[in-house]
This record gives sequence, C-alpha cells and structure tokens, in this order.
Amino acid sequence: MKKRKLIVNDLMQKNYVFYITEPVGKNFHTEFSPEVTPKQMLEMGVFGGKYMTDCRDEFPKDWYTHAKLCHECHDPELNYYGINASQPLSVWRKNGWIYHEDPRGWFQWYCRYYMGRRCPDDERQIGRWKAMIRHIAQIKKHCKKEDLNCRPKQRQALLNWAYDSRKI
Repeated sequence: MKKRKLIVNDLMQKNYVFYITEPVGKNFHTEFSPEVTPKQMLEMGVFGGKYMTDCRDEFPKDWYTHAKLCHECHDPELNYYGINASQPLSVWRKNGWIYHEDPRGWFQWYCRYYMGRRCPDDERQIGRWKAMIRHIAQIKKHCKKEDLNCRPKQRQALLNWAYDSRKI
C-alpha cells in the first residue's frame, strides 16, 4: 500500500500531519479486535454526541450520515443507552491519558488507527482497550443474557471503547 499523507485542521489541531500506512479497517495488532467500527459507534450514539463534530474533513463522509451528534453540548440522551458514561476531557488530561497527537483521547486514536494510521501510542492504547474487559466480566456476573437494561452505564462505557455488550 502506498503511504498517504493527511493534514488536519480542526478546533483542536492546526496543520497536524500524519500518514496512512495500512488499508482502512485492516492489519490491526493481533491483540486488538474491536467489535464495532467508528462509524457504527457514531451511529449508535457515544460520548453524548459531542465528539468530533468538527472533524468531518478528516474522516469519511458516510461516518456522519446517521451519526448521533450535537455540536452545541454533550447530550447523554444521544448515547445508545441514554446515560452518561464519559469522563470530561479535563480528567483525561489530568490523568495523563491523552497522547499529544490525539488531543481528544482514545476514540480519536481509534478512528485514526482504523483509517490506517500507526503511531508510537498504539501499544498503550491497545492495552487500555484490553483493560475494559473488566466491565464485560461484571455484566456477565450480574446480568441476565442480553438484558440491555442491566448495568447501562457499564454497557455505554464498553460501547465508548468499541465493545458491543448487546451480545452479552
């Protein structure tokens, strides 16, 4: 695959340059197997709809066709489970969870990774994604199979990390 250069100009990054080195949605790390794509996440409802409303030039237009977004505010009702399961960006910054190339956090990293970018932060982010399985264990322990009303906050958190708890 030919390497492709992208330049990002949005509210949080000006003239950020990165390269696409892998085919879209392919060649993921062997320990990284997300259950939903970024497009599916945006359509289902994540991060109160506030996430990446100004990034339409960076990602495929069809990601936004049926996305549940709100440019004005974070609206938990737009989330798939209708509940807030997100920490504010200030908490992410304070805890050192933000990689400088992805100032919006994990989901921005995942979107770029999905599109074919690979970067020095990949291993750390994949490790953080893998750590979310603790929520799967809790749902399996405390909920009847496919009871989507059981532990909605954990289910929304899992969706925010590309896990599909509807199957649990």
